[in-house]
Amino acid sequence: QVQLGESGGGLVQAGGSLRLSCAASGLTFSDYAMGWFRQVPGKEREFVSVISWSGGRTDYGDSVKGRFTISRDNAKNTVYLQMNSLKSEDTAVYYCAARLGRGALTGIHSQTLSYHYWGQGTQVTVSS
Repeated sequence: QVQLGESGGGLVQAGGSLRLSCAASGLTFSDYAMGWFRQVPGKEREFVSVISWSGGRTDYGDSVKGRFTISRDNAKNTVYLQMNSLKSEDTAVYYCAARLGRGALTGIHSQTLSYHYWGQGTQVTVSS
């Protein structure tokens, strides 16, 4: 079965950096766009970033533009999220997700309901 496993979360001071990884198995990784979302208790899951199947296209939520960078390694079935200049408001559980398709990135890629598979999440806590 399809499995997405996030790692790399933890506690970091404001201004610091973390790199999240998401390893996928049970699917043809290069057939999927990969997204990162985050959620805090009591709020809806928020779009963070997405990368196309080839890695050639990326998109970011407004709150992380210029600070976060998404990348992928199709040979390793892994997607990454490099998070720099972290702020306390970045504290959340971060989820990776897979969306079948090699089409262009559009607004639908920021919508949680358009994703087919989800990981269990990894906690990121930024102390101020």
